[in-house]
Amino acid sequence: MDFALAVLTFAIVVVILVLAFQLAGGGRKNVVGSRLAAIERGVGRGSGSPPLKLLRDEVLSSLPVFHRLLERATWAGPLRSFITQAGLNILPGKLILWSAVLGLGLFTLLPYIYPSPLVALLLSAIGTLGPLAYVAVRRSKRLRAFEKGFPEAIDLLSRAVRAGHAFTTGLEMVSSELPEPVAGEFKTVFDEQNFGLPLRDALTNLAGRVPIVDVRFFVTALLVHKETGGNLARILDDLSQVIRDRFKLLGEVRARTAQGRLTAGILIALPPALIVILRGMNPDYVDLLFTDPVGLYLLGGAAILQLIGSAILWKVVHIRV
Repeated sequence: MDFALAVLTFAIVVVILVLAFQLAGGGRKNVVGSRLAAIERGVGRGSGSPPLKLLRDEVLSSLPVFHRLLERATWAGPLRSFITQAGLNILPGKLILWSAVLGLGLFTLLPYIYPSPLVALLLSAIGTLGPLAYVAVRRSKRLRAFEKGFPEAIDLLSRAVRAGHAFTTGLEMVSSELPEPVAGEFKTVFDEQNFGLPLRDALTNLAGRVPIVDVRFFVTALLVHKETGGNLARILDDLSQVIRDRFKLLGEVRARTAQGRLTAGILIALPPALIVILRGMNPDYVDLLFTDPVGLYLLGGAAILQLIGSAILWKVVHIRV
């Protein structure tokens, strides 16, 4: 009975949150629609219409109260940039609320399945960090894909400049001919400078959106060329060759450290796997760790040491090039 009541409460909370997001999103769509309608009416009236100013809303949450709370937090801006770098169209407020729902839901339901406060607290913490971990994985994959296609974008820019096209025309060619995420980022640069933002600022924004060393080299080389002049096509060719040489060196490093990374993965996975195997073979032998107060302290200390050792091993076998 208690378990059914907990499940029902959790489901009600999820439904309320979903309805709140839908209602807030519908209100925001109405606001955007009214702004577009006002612009169309202004265009229809001709030059005698009052001036209209278009503003880009930096929305952190579709819930107004939560948005005002997040505006006061210093970490809300970096979190929004983190989500944008992952290529996800999710507001920071929604990500935070889903993390809270998962964490509280697991913390509420797990005691009815496995009566251990430590396990419930640990799994609820994992559930809370789950959405953020998903965003981090998507961000890492997207940045790797951009890094892989970036030399081709530089080569295309170099060929466009050598053929006599303007640099901004080369940006448009990259945005239309290359796959995502390279095309999307260069399309943003082209649109920003096309709508009046100075090219220096548009390139600086690119370096901020894509935190990769190669992009910083690219932006720095272009800004230096803008100040001093020189053969832009030759600069882009040399930069593309440097990036490809770095990828080649990175591949050699990964090949030489493959055994170390495999060993680190086995050592990290061995303790929890051993607990699961022993509990399946002899539950009474392992359950003492979860029922005795001393065993709980031992598990907590082992978990902390496991995290420290995993971080050290990860740092040793991952070499940045």
